[in-house]
Amino acid sequence: MTKPTISNQSVQPPEVMISAISRLLRDGEWVATGTLSPLPAAAALLAKMTHAPHLTTLIYGDPDFRLSEGFHELFALAQKGKIDVFFLSGVQIDKQGNINLSMLGDYNRPTVRLPGGAGSSMLSALVRRVIIFTTSHNQRLFVPKVDFINATATDDAPWRRGGLSHVVTPLCTMAFDGTKKEIVLESVFPGVSLAEVVRNTGFDLGIGERRIPIMNPLTDEELAMLRGPVQERMRRIYPQFAALVWGL
Repeated sequence: MTKPTISNQSVQPPEVMISAISRLLRDGEWVATGTLSPLPAAAALLAKMTHAPHLTTLIYGDPDFRLSEGFHELFALAQKGKIDVFFLSGVQIDKQGNINLSMLGDYNRPTVRLPGGAGSSMLSALVRRVIIFTTSHNQRLFVPKVDFINATATDDAPWRRGGLSHVVTPLCTMAFDGTKKEIVLESVFPGVSLAEVVRNTGFDLGIGERRIPIMNPLTDEELAMLRGPVQERMRRIYPQFAALVWGL
């Protein structure tokens, strides 16, 4: 992946992902992020400062967003139907949009045992839209079938309010086709080839005869906001991430 440029400035890959996620958020939505989620946190801030001024951001770890009972409060908001968008990730994701956060290999004799899904199963069913984000894109992550299911893209449960909306990676944006109930490629990022995305995905992306567009580069407004007030807020919430992307 080559770095795109705008206004003679090199744009970092995390900035492209932040912009892509930001553009998926709609004005007026309640958007919540969990632990270890700097990319969607920055995206929510960017959306609120650009095209979605009425966005409500619930960023876990933000000193300006106080939770008296920690994650229990976010769970309660989801159960009440207050959260429109939540973000999940996984160690495996398959074509049907299932997410694995628990283990690799056979369940009884796993090769790797992981912390588990926490509230991912509940949140994936009770929020209106789930956006998956991941900082890698390879065939170990995007597999034909996950070894264990922690969260599903959709099911027939009577309490389900929504389901998987999109998947954003360092290479592209994928969408969940609700009719086919599978993940399909939506767009590739500037500097990324279609062949690169296909080569690094372990299942068919439903491209067929479709022409896959290249995501529009960051606008001057987005870049100014991202490197100005967004990164200033991020230094309070995720200081190590901000230092890594924007320097000390």
